Amino acid sequence: METEHSLILDLTIVLVATALGGFLSHRLHQPVILGYLVSGFAIGPFGLKLLSNVADIKSLAEIGVAFLLFALGVEFSLAELKRVKDIAIKGSLLQIGLTIALVAIVTVSTGWASGITKGIFLGAVLSLSSTAIVLKTLTEKGETNTVHGQIMLAILITQDLALGVMLAILPALQQPENIAVALGFSLLKIALFAITAIILSVWIVPRILSNIAATESNELFLLVVIALCLGVALITAYLGLSIAMGAFVAGLMISEIDYADQALAKILPLRDTFASLFFASIGMLIDPTILINNFGLILGLVTLVLLGKAAIILGIVLKFGYSLKNAIIVSLGINQIGEFSFVLALAGLKLELLSPQTYSLLLGTTAITLILTPFSLKVAPLIADYLNQNPFLTKFLQRFSAPKTISMPEIITGHVVVAGYGRVGQVIVNILQTEGYPVLVIENSEASVQRLRTRQIPYIFGDADSELVLEKAHLETAKALAIALPDPASTRLLLKNALTIAPNLDVIARSHSNKEIDILTQMGAKEVVQPEFEAALELGNHLLKTLGAAENYIQTVINTIRKDRYLSVRPDKE
Repeated sequence: METEHSLILDLTIVLVATALGGFLSHRLHQPVILGYLVSGFAIGPFGLKLLSNVADIKSLAEIGVAFLLFALGVEFSLAELKRVKDIAIKGSLLQIGLTIALVAIVTVSTGWASGITKGIFLGAVLSLSSTAIVLKTLTEKGETNTVHGQIMLAILITQDLALGVMLAILPALQQPENIAVALGFSLLKIALFAITAIILSVWIVPRILSNIAATESNELFLLVVIALCLGVALITAYLGLSIAMGAFVAGLMISEIDYADQALAKILPLRDTFASLFFASIGMLIDPTILINNFGLILGLVTLVLLGKAAIILGIVLKFGYSLKNAIIVSLGINQIGEFSFVLALAGLKLELLSPQTYSLLLGTTAITLILTPFSLKVAPLIADYLNQNPFLTKFLQRFSAPKTISMPEIITGHVVVAGYGRVGQVIVNILQTEGYPVLVIENSEASVQRLRTRQIPYIFGDADSELVLEKAHLETAKALAIALPDPASTRLLLKNALTIAPNLDVIARSHSNKEIDILTQMGAKEVVQPEFEAALELGNHLLKTLGAAENYIQTVINTIRKDRYLSVRPDKE
């Protein structure tokens, strides 16, 4: 009876531990992923040894990876990806190639690798980054559709695709003369899979989901979605490609059809549940004995990996014309060793391309870099903002901050500059255009820029907080600047740079918190609007009318509240 229930018991232990770890991390204002990793270590074979079959948990954890990538595929915007397509392919291949070359040279020259073949293999292992942890962190922060988020995901997905090629040519590393044949065969498999996926997504999958949806059975629809996700993932695994890549392609198959949102809504609870198992399984790999006995060596390896990969990625992102801010966030976001490096390392261990001691050191190094990833992504914007505000780096920063696209009259004056063309920005632009005022929009989303092109609204494609972008906006001749950006740090930096260029400019800014109202006002914004308070004022307006208050009295009350920057109605706590 104990054997029959062992999996259920192990699964319950992991879920309870990850729930507790995630809760404690949240209360300590840390990423919940960190709680999952620590929980996995605590209950794993190197901790309290509460699990009877770790292998089964790791198998379930692979489902979490599949669901993570499937959800990404469903939400994936090909329009958004167009602006990072060059770095997705050329940049990713350059990053992988440079990492392999650098690692091979260092490991062979220092004697850590006994030959160039083993050095190349180590470089391949270290070239991969963590799609699952980066994706989870970006999702929690709501940054998957930002410029840096799209760049990171584009590079990571290309790395996952490259894993399939690496696994295919791995046996040929022992016989270098067969590498060309192995590489050609691997590319052929990828091409055939891509063609098959396109056929399924255009002619077959939409019809299947349409018929299933017609039954109006939520259970049946969920079962089909799960079967599609895991089925395609298993096919790619059978072909020697990664499970993650197959799940992502499965998501892409339904991303453009009517049932995409319904499928995503059904899969999200499963994604979050099984993803916690994956992160816990990573924690189970942490062997404290190896960490303690080789602390100095592992600490050095972690430092070399994080700094080395960050330097390579930073240079590549800058080379492709993105701002230093985006380059720093991307380089510090994907400079870890990926979870799929375990797969590659294990295959290399079996082929004796890796010694057992080196394999153990890689596990410890990888686990630490994965744990540090949420912290890196948290501090990266702060580092980027600090460097952007450093006067000694101004000239250097301007080399990488040029707007990529400009569509505006050669001479523009008396216009209103709107930074951000999201939901708030679109309403502002519509009001101004209806009243006949000239408008210039600054936006860094390709999807939003496409809407601006369609409506023939003048725009600049670039980061609104960039000094060089603002110089192109002719703020010195503008009547006003409306800031409708979703990022508080970018809002503050934009306000500072705009008033440096045009000190008397009338700036209206959107606030994201109560404290920010005072900060933006002190920085020089003429008007700061807090959307939640404005919604409350409108509700109060209607309620006072319903209760019989005079129109003049109501307007006096509302204007007084706005004049003192909502101080009289702010909640006691933020």
